[in-house]
Amino acid sequence: MSFVKEVKVKTRTPHYYQSLVLESKAKRKIVKAGRRSGKTVGVALGAIDDFIDGCRVLYAAPTGEQTDAFWYEVILALNPLLKTGIYKLNETERFIEKIGTQNRIKAKTAWNANTMRGDYADRLILDEWQLMAEDAWDEVGAPMLMDNNGDATFVYTPPSLRSSGISRARDPLHAAEMFKMAQADKTGLWEAFHFTSFDNPHLSTAGLELVSQDMSRDSYLKEIMAEDEGEQLALLVYGAFKEAICKVNPFPIPEHWPIYSGHDFGGANPAALFIAHDRDTGLYWAFNEYRPDSGRSTYQNVEAFKEIISLGDSRVRDVVMRVGGSHQEDEIRQGYTAHGWPITEPRTKGVGAQVDRVTGILESNRLMVFNTLTHYLGELNSCLWKLDTEGKRTNEIKDEKRYHLSACARYLLSDFRPDTIVEQKEAQVWQY
Repeated sequence: MSFVKEVKVKTRTPHYYQSLVLESKAKRKIVKAGRRSGKTVGVALGAIDDFIDGCRVLYAAPTGEQTDAFWYEVILALNPLLKTGIYKLNETERFIEKIGTQNRIKAKTAWNANTMRGDYADRLILDEWQLMAEDAWDEVGAPMLMDNNGDATFVYTPPSLRSSGISRARDPLHAAEMFKMAQADKTGLWEAFHFTSFDNPHLSTAGLELVSQDMSRDSYLKEIMAEDEGEQLALLVYGAFKEAICKVNPFPIPEHWPIYSGHDFGGANPAALFIAHDRDTGLYWAFNEYRPDSGRSTYQNVEAFKEIISLGDSRVRDVVMRVGGSHQEDEIRQGYTAHGWPITEPRTKGVGAQVDRVTGILESNRLMVFNTLTHYLGELNSCLWKLDTEGKRTNEIKDEKRYHLSACARYLLSDFRPDTIVEQKEAQVWQY
């Protein structure tokens, strides 16, 4: 009589963009993703599944830090298998194999052909691909997959000045060129994926604050938004915003300053931006942002708004004006009004016209943003104009639906005329 013992292997639940990569049937996949977006964890989840299915998996990255992250996920998930005695762990060489078979999963530090030699696999993952020499794939990676018609996954973050010193690549843009090739592929062999640091639902607020305060716009675009080209800086929708002048430390908003709120609707991604106005200087001060978890009701949102404008002693600030939503979203505005938070439709219609108004305010350095508004600052630093098929700028915002707080600002600030706010004492601007 033989006995069969069932062993359960548990892994993390992948987030949406990790799932897209894991579910892809393409033989060649390339993932362009921001820092801390979950790209290494995502490929680790796929590697674990492949290993359990009997594959020989090789993961390679040019730095020990990356292999540490991958190997942590592998050990955490496969520990129950190691206890059966059927699988062997070699912690020094960082591999787990099923005894007596070719079934193996291994993590190694490698950055060129020479450091890749001596291993083979039918599932190959090259992480931090932008830092690796091209021959790691051309001379070693591709040939090792030929015998078993294996699969390869490339993972990278666009290189910035921070990473240029450790790159082994001859062409620093080789990963970007591969990504473009994958996008253009019509055979089904390749599939390309792009997601940002903000697409990781587990990204910490502390991490966001660190990013927004310490990174240049160029680094932000590349390392957080995973945009390849440095010239993308010229495509920033809100490039008129001058961080050095207008990103400021927070302070208590004086009680006599009027408060305004801009709103973007959506069951999954509602947002609100709160702005105060100093009539003496004519400056706007964006002092609070609202980006809740999904699933909140209109009532819960309104209660959160009231908490934001609370003075802490049962009093709340007067909100002079609340603006938001498109013309088609009047029913949502009525819902907020029913809960005691009346929101009006923007008087300026059209995204382009709204952006024009905001740009006028930014050009005059009249919008100050507290450095604690990490999501809004992130949007100012990454919102781009869309390119057409010839690479020319259009009047459409790329991935516009991602930029909820920018929409809040557009709806609200477009109701203020930039040609009159420079007149610091012009009271009629504020008579609504």
